[in-house]
Amino acid sequence: MYPALAVLDAFRAERPTSETLWVGGELGMEENLVKRTGIPFQSIPAAGLHGVSLRALPGNLVKLARGYRSARKVLREFRPDALFLTGGYLAALMALAGRKIPTLLYVPDIEPALAIKTIARFADRIAVTAPESAACFPSRARVVETGYPVRADLLKWDRASAQKALRLHGGKPVLLVTGGSRGARSINQAVLQHLPFLLELAQVIHLSGQLDWPAVEAATRSLSRTNRRDYHAFPYLHEEMGAALAAADLVVSRAGASALGEYPLLGLPAILIPYPHAWRYQKINADYLVRRGAAIVIEDHRLKDELPAMAQALLKDPARLEAMRAAMRALARPQAARQIAQQLIELSKEAQL
Repeated sequence: MYPALAVLDAFRAERPTSETLWVGGELGMEENLVKRTGIPFQSIPAAGLHGVSLRALPGNLVKLARGYRSARKVLREFRPDALFLTGGYLAALMALAGRKIPTLLYVPDIEPALAIKTIARFADRIAVTAPESAACFPSRARVVETGYPVRADLLKWDRASAQKALRLHGGKPVLLVTGGSRGARSINQAVLQHLPFLLELAQVIHLSGQLDWPAVEAATRSLSRTNRRDYHAFPYLHEEMGAALAAADLVVSRAGASALGEYPLLGLPAILIPYPHAWRYQKINADYLVRRGAAIVIEDHRLKDELPAMAQALLKDPARLEAMRAAMRALARPQAARQIAQQLIELSKEAQL
């Protein structure tokens, strides 16, 4: 979602009078986040088929049929000059319903998921984060390497303003732990198990997600006063996410696509824990950063055993952290959103000829 918002911000900066409409899923956090930016939002039903149980399959098929009809209705009423898609089953419905409309697909991960490979058949252009992705699309579409589009507001923070906003001090390094908007249970559990040790090493910014928030609150109450001062826990951060990234010396997280854009932009070394219960795309993302010296990987099942020693080894070795920081920063593509927006503008112009 955030890459699409970044692209739309860049698009609207170039074409401020253009009309835009965000089509998203029903009953998700997406709608509230999009509406906060002032972008009109329309929801349609959608559901996945891959990995779905036989019991759930009929209901999902019905929902997909409803979603396709809704997508056609939205396109008929809005009459867009171009479609911008970023993946998922809802995007597949929009691609099918709008197959005669010029379409730009953005691929955030190094290796595309099944839904994106399906959508690519309808795309006129495909923007990719890394050159390795181009080989996944032997199609008629034009593939353009742009990098990962990152929200401009992440760059408004420097270290001093970030420390002030998050009530950090300069006496210890800062370890950022994040599992994304929903959190990551295995990461949360490993951090809480070793929290006193980690707090000896660093100030910890812990973004736990809502599901594990009660456990985080309980752990906070058990800390000493000194450790409580250095533990900064939140279910999630919105506007202050850039502050957390700018203040951190090291991040522990999953290896979703945002790691390919946000961490390079801020030059943030990473310990990555690919999510083990899905397709291998997170592992491939992590390996891409590891090969370039910007990150280290810990397998999910080894996290509780290896996280303390790995965090200590890195935080106690400023030279190694600086080398990882430089390697990460070398991958930054700060103009990615603007480049993708330009591709979208070109498609829109072609539709108007």
